[in-house]
Amino acid sequence: MFPTTGACRRPGGDAAHGGGDHRDGLDRLGEAARAFLDGWRTVPGFGGRVSAYDIKTDSTDPAVRARKRAEYVAARVIGASSAPEGVAGVEVVFSVVTADQAHQAAVASLPGLARGVFFFDCDSCAPQTKQRTAKEVDASGGRYVDVAVMAPVHPRLHRTPLLISGPHAKDAAPVLAALDMAAEIYDGPVGSSSAIKMIRSIMMKGLEALVCECVLAGRKAGVIETVLDSLDDTYPGFDWKKRSAYMLERVMTHGVRRAAEMREVALTVDLLGLDGAMSRASVGWLQIVGDLGLRCSADEAADYRALADGILARLDPKSGGSSASSRVWGRRQKSNLNRSW
Repeated sequence: MFPTTGACRRPGGDAAHGGGDHRDGLDRLGEAARAFLDGWRTVPGFGGRVSAYDIKTDSTDPAVRARKRAEYVAARVIGASSAPEGVAGVEVVFSVVTADQAHQAAVASLPGLARGVFFFDCDSCAPQTKQRTAKEVDASGGRYVDVAVMAPVHPRLHRTPLLISGPHAKDAAPVLAALDMAAEIYDGPVGSSSAIKMIRSIMMKGLEALVCECVLAGRKAGVIETVLDSLDDTYPGFDWKKRSAYMLERVMTHGVRRAAEMREVALTVDLLGLDGAMSRASVGWLQIVGDLGLRCSADEAADYRALADGILARLDPKSGGSSASSRVWGRRQKSNLNRSW
């Protein structure tokens, strides 16, 4: 039997209607939430209905509200008018929002959360952030579960590997199994799974930021092919040109979300008594490139040179990006540091 699931989202959650008597919830219908939903709909016998709330539903701009409602319809989801409504009457909540909105999204939903409902926090937050959220969810009668999404959600969708931890993890595991999700229990308190995710991101998201700076600088200097050939010689089998294209496209599409995650990563490192300077530095390029709002075709996504040229052109249409990049970097990096704490 599939659980009833409910979801709320800040900013941009949605819900899906799959028929049947059960409801599932997604706190945000972004890439991860939609991947879970699309995956669930391939499971034989899935009849869950998914509800969600997106803060854009409350926009003062009628056009924004209309677009959001149209997205609900296109996704075959039930769009709630408030966060409490999004989780009312459900058995399971999935929070899949940006790191900077995770705690607020959870707190906003609590007035509608029934006792005993599992609250799966899939957001990329510092362990301390999740511990704070867990206290409030559990105090309201819910059952909070720390979830770390351990790989890109495509192509595996709902089968993407998850780590779950906290006092309710063992009871929650059968619920995820009923949704055909690939969850592994990590024996530890709330924050344990997230610590693994955050520390892994030092390398994963940090490497993306390094690739941005390396490829853009190399392309600007006219030497990037030689640089990447040299890296392939040093690290055989990595295929730096292919990987660079993939990472540039990911940052173009999800850089803002990645920047928010890296602020939480830096906080994680700082609270361990170390200096999260490298993680904070990564925020700069992730935010800059993500803020450009660039999109590309499938052919362009496979060509690191085309992606680099597009980014450089937007950074400075006249000079190709060099002077503007320096100005934007200095200004944005200072702003990002201020916004982190």
